[in-house]
Amino acid sequence: MNAGDWQGRDLGERTVGYDERDAILYALAVGARATDLDLVYEERLRVLPTFALTRAQWAPDALGALGAFDPRTAVHGAQRLRVHAPLPRSGELTMAARVAEVWDKGAAAVFEVEVDSDHFTATWVLFAPGRGGFGGDRGPSAPRRPAERPGHELRLDTSTEQAALYRLLGDRHAMHIDPAAAKETGMPRPFMHGLCTLAALTLPLAAAAGAHPADLAELEGRFAAPVFPGDRLRTDGWADGDAIRFEAAADGGPVISGGRLRFHPAGSP
Repeated sequence: MNAGDWQGRDLGERTVGYDERDAILYALAVGARATDLDLVYEERLRVLPTFALTRAQWAPDALGALGAFDPRTAVHGAQRLRVHAPLPRSGELTMAARVAEVWDKGAAAVFEVEVDSDHFTATWVLFAPGRGGFGGDRGPSAPRRPAERPGHELRLDTSTEQAALYRLLGDRHAMHIDPAAAKETGMPRPFMHGLCTLAALTLPLAAAAGAHPADLAELEGRFAAPVFPGDRLRTDGWADGDAIRFEAAADGGPVISGGRLRFHPAGSP
């Protein structure tokens, strides 16, 4: 099969369970503090919407296992999340997945794996070298950085233990914990999961917007470069109607580009 033949492929359904401990561990892994009681204490718990992405990781993994691309060389290029309803403190999520789009970038193909549930729709954008050139559409271009001065200039200090914590939520690829495995991928040391970095940025951006991070309604971002545990990130944000566009950088280089998020008004479903 050429890459374009995978478009529309049904990846099946799966029901995945979790409990309050999983949701609390997730909140701590993406930067919540012990004082954020409604994120880390079961008596007041609100589940961060981005936690859903750890339950839905099976879908892009399934596509790789079917042979659509080489999992050893494919790169997680971007992520989108649209929230339909708050996640319960514990329970089960029933999800259906499919290959929504396949774009032809010439030297590579870009697969969009969409996961749907009653609570969210999530899209993994996967860059697969060597799978392009099948005559398909190139797809949308990357959004440009806004020209005006950012309205928000934030700092986020990642934790040296952050990748070790986050991998306990399901993504246990060795490159995030084992120095030897990281070097095999061309990295000098273990690096953070892109989804951990993206989720961690929602906490200070929520504070800047006067919103609660559990009220996240939409999120998207492109992974421009890896983040290493302990890095300090500079995040620039721009108002865009009721949303915020953002970019994050470490050591002067971009790590998240084309970011955009929106929060539900307080008290709304």
